[in-house]
This record gives sequence, structure tokens and C-alpha cells, in this order.
Amino acid sequence: MRSRLLPLLLILLAGVLIALGFPLAVSQAAAEQQRVVVDRIDDTARFAALAQFVTEADRQGERLATLQHELDRYHEVYGIRAGVFYRDGDAMATAPETWSVPQKGDGRRAFAEALAGRRSHDPRQVWPWQDGRIAVASPVTRDGDVAAVVLTDSPTDAMRSGILHRWVVIAAGEGAAMLLAVGAALRLTGWVLRPVRILDRATHEIATGKLNSRVAASGGPPELKSLARSFNDMADHLEEVLEQQRAFVADASHQLRNPLSALLLRIELLGLELPEDSAEMASVRAEGKRLARVLDDLLDLAVAEHGPADLRLTDVAEQAAERAAGWLPVAESKGVRLRTAGQRAATGWADPVALSSALDAVIDNAVKFTPEGGTVTVRTETDGDRVRIDVTDEGPGLDADELERIGDRFWRSGRHQNVSGSGLGLSIARALLAAGGAGIEFGPAREGLPAPCGDEHADGERSPHSADDTADQAGTADAAERPGLLVRLSLPRNAPTGA
Repeated sequence: MRSRLLPLLLILLAGVLIALGFPLAVSQAAAEQQRVVVDRIDDTARFAALAQFVTEADRQGERLATLQHELDRYHEVYGIRAGVFYRDGDAMATAPETWSVPQKGDGRRAFAEALAGRRSHDPRQVWPWQDGRIAVASPVTRDGDVAAVVLTDSPTDAMRSGILHRWVVIAAGEGAAMLLAVGAALRLTGWVLRPVRILDRATHEIATGKLNSRVAASGGPPELKSLARSFNDMADHLEEVLEQQRAFVADASHQLRNPLSALLLRIELLGLELPEDSAEMASVRAEGKRLARVLDDLLDLAVAEHGPADLRLTDVAEQAAERAAGWLPVAESKGVRLRTAGQRAATGWADPVALSSALDAVIDNAVKFTPEGGTVTVRTETDGDRVRIDVTDEGPGLDADELERIGDRFWRSGRHQNVSGSGLGLSIARALLAAGGAGIEFGPAREGLPAPCGDEHADGERSPHSADDTADQAGTADAAERPGLLVRLSLPRNAPTGA
């Protein structure tokens, strides 16, 4: 957000400075030129006063000599061409002597205006990058008539240098103002966005299961302080509601176990009085056992969500191989091949008990849905700062919509309702992993999930037991027609904060 807010503030501030700076620069240039023009007007007025009493008959008189001396001296000191010209353009006195009335341009226009009895208007603005001159003319009147014209033609080097100097001062001032504005914008955005960043971090922590995260309602605008207090109130209420829910689930599961156990015992006693092949009795027993499993899973889920994780540096590959070996008899009884692959040693930070329980839930799910002759693969690999355990089966898989819902409590695909289970196994695995900073992902086995750097390992595949297995070619061909499911457990390799 800061990367978007800060440029916006700087653009607005730069626009304000430019909007103020350009008119100021133009006015400074106009003022500098106006000062020069006023000086030239005063000079031409003084020369006009000297030339007022010089007549055409007095070409060698003392007054003409005085006028010529003043013009020469003026040109020598200031480098400005100046002259007094009769109405027909003939020179009365000029400095330098060879100078005459220009035939065109600003000098000619100024001379024509002076002949009409008016001082020349303000000349066009000369900018620092232009090499222009300033012509100013004043009429010499005698008995109410214009007898001659005083004309000056000034260079603009000094004036343009003065304008440029003023512009440099303006630019330096605007640069300093921009630096101050940048500093103020940085402080302002930091002051405004710091509470937002803290709120975002707290929201993320709550979303990842750290329900005790709160926001300190200090600093920032009053509206954000009020938002922080409201957020804390919401987090307190949410934590209280979830604690009540967990307590209810745990209490209900625990309290129902004893009555259910007594009920199952009575069913078994009743079954002694009925024929052994009674279908109704078998159905009642199956439903009772399924209900017992649901209660056990609910209790496990409540414990997983509530209990703290005991994080330790664990050989994840060894633990994955151990759990795969533990499920091997179940897989063999179903005619499913269970194998391990990947690295033989890969350490990561995990709660060993929670990781074992999560692996049990995931491998149980994979074996349960893999048909006879299929293969379940448990692969352990390192991927940067994470350790991955990929459990891949050759079952019917799930479509995109079902993959969005897998892991939700009590959710089961409509196509798999005939398979025993409570729909809580993967939810328990997710809760167990989340408590230790680990994660779980789901995807199609054929397409897979984003792979780590390097998908091949020198260790290759291995069986969870010492005997060598030979892949069944027919089973491999059948597996190509089944999409399967990939479940990825991801654990940190580095110690989490506070571990």
C-alpha cells in the first residue's frame, strides 16, 4: 500500500510546486526585464532633454558636442548603442558613430512609435536561451512637436544571466521544498500505514490459527485506533466462541463414549440370543462401531486444535518410512502395494506424535481408496527451506470442485459414500500439522503439485520393508487410467520462532 500511496502524495506535491514555480519564474523574468526597460526609459529621457535644444543649424555647437560626449561615454561604460535621430532618420548624434536607425525589427518599431509622440511599448520578453536585444525610444519634443527621437539598443547578456540566477534560486527552493515534502510524505505514510501493517499481520496470524494475536491500539489516525479496538473485540469474541465450540465437542465426545460403550455391550449381549447370521444385528453392530469411530475422531480433532505443539528436530524421512511400514499389513490385506521413495534422510521441525498421527490419517485414506492391485507411494524430499512428504494413491481421485472441499469436517465425496469413514481424518491431519507450522495440500496425482528443485534422487525408490518388490506391469497399465490423489505434507526445515 505504501508503494501506491507515497507516489500519489509525491505527484500531488510536485504538481503544487510546479504550479507555483512556473508562474513565479515567469514573473521574475518579467520583473528583471521591466527593470532594464525602466532604466533605458530614464536614459532616453535624459538624452531627450539634452537634445531638445539642439537644432539642425547647430551641428557644430556646444550643446551638440555635449550630447555626443554623453552618448559616447554611455556607450563606453554600458556597451549600449544610443543615438538621437531627426524625423527623417538622419543622425544628430550616435554612439558608435556608424550606428543608424534599423530598417526592421524591434528598433524600427520603437522609432516609429516615438515619431508618433509615444514612448515605445514594453518589448517582447527575452528568455535566457534567446540572444535578443531590447530597443527603447523616446520622442524629443520642441514646441509640442516631435523634432527627433532618442533610440537605445541594449544587449541582454547581463539581464539573461540575472533571470537565470533567479531561476536557479527558485529551482533550489523548490528542490528543498520537494525534499521536505518527501520526508513529510514518508513520515505521514509510515504513521498512517504502520497500524494497517500491524492489523494485517494480526489478521494473518489469526487466519493461520494463532487466535491469541492482538493489535496494540496506539499510533496512527483515530479511525485506525478505533478499528484496532474493534478488531481486538472481534478476536476476543471469536476466540471465546471457538473455545466454547472445542470444549463442547470434546465434552460431548467424552461424555457420549461411556453410554455408547454400554450400548454396544448390550447389543453384543443381545446378539447372543439371536442367530449368528442375523443381518439386522450385523447392521446395528456396524453402525455402533461407526458412531464410536466418529466420537473418537471428534475427540482427536478437539485435542489437535487445542493442544500446543511439541516441536523437535525430527528425521521426517525416517518417520514417514516407519508409518508406511506400520500400514503395510493393512495394505497387503487389501492387495495394495505400499512403497516409500525419495530421500532416506531429511530433517525438519515437527511434533513427532502429531506428525505420526497425520501420516496415519493420510496413508489410511490413500490405502482405503486405492483398489486392489494399485500402488500407494510415500515420497520424502527437501525443497529449499521445507521438507515435503507426498502420499500418492491410484484411487478414483477428485474433481476440481471436490478438491476445494477436501479436508473440511465431515465432508465426503458423493461418489465415495460406500467407503467406511467419518470424514474427519484429513481435518485431524490438517489441525495437527497447523499447530506446528506445517501445512497440507491436495491435488491430482497425475498432474501433481508444484515440484521442488530437482525431482530425481540418487536414493530412488525403496520398499518400507527389506524385501524387494517387483512392479506389476498390468497394475501399472490400469493405474494410468486412474487419476489418483496426491496429498502433500510440508514441514519447515528451520526452527520456527519461539521453538
